[in-house]
Amino acid sequence: MNKILSSTATLFGMLIALPTQAQVGAGGYTLTLDLAIEAAREAVRSCEASGYKVSVVIVDPSGLIKVHLKGDHSVVHTKDTAFRKAYTAVTMGPIFNLETGTQFTAFLKTNPNASSFLTIPNIISLPGSIAIKAKGQIVGAIGVGGAPGGEKDEVCAQAGVTKIFKKLPK
Repeated sequence: MNKILSSTATLFGMLIALPTQAQVGAGGYTLTLDLAIEAAREAVRSCEASGYKVSVVIVDPSGLIKVHLKGDHSVVHTKDTAFRKAYTAVTMGPIFNLETGTQFTAFLKTNPNASSFLTIPNIISLPGSIAIKAKGQIVGAIGVGGAPGGEKDEVCAQAGVTKIFKKLPK
């Protein structure tokens, strides 16, 4: 019982630090609007090439929307799902050293007390997001929603990050 309480207290302690951790930029680097748009367009293009109707959201390190693109014929809930995926990657990634929605979902499965994170507004346990890194730090995240399966969303998100990777500071 004490072990469970201790684990829960540790998780909530990390949770308190969440807002400050998530807002720290990489040595002052800010993902530019041009690069965010380029990544989002590539993610939409990649999914459309596979026949998927998606929305893409890119958030900054504090979890605020920098770019939202609603692909042609994507349904209304895809925006919210894409946002929540990106938000989860950018807020949980720095704390637990995770870069994708798939990794966060796996983390929840292997840490029984971690499911309490799903009670935090906008946190979601679905594949479909990739952290955007510059100089080894998370400077944003891309979330995709609307493909038939989060794994397919994540492939499109990766296409967006790959498109801008060489333009990011190392």
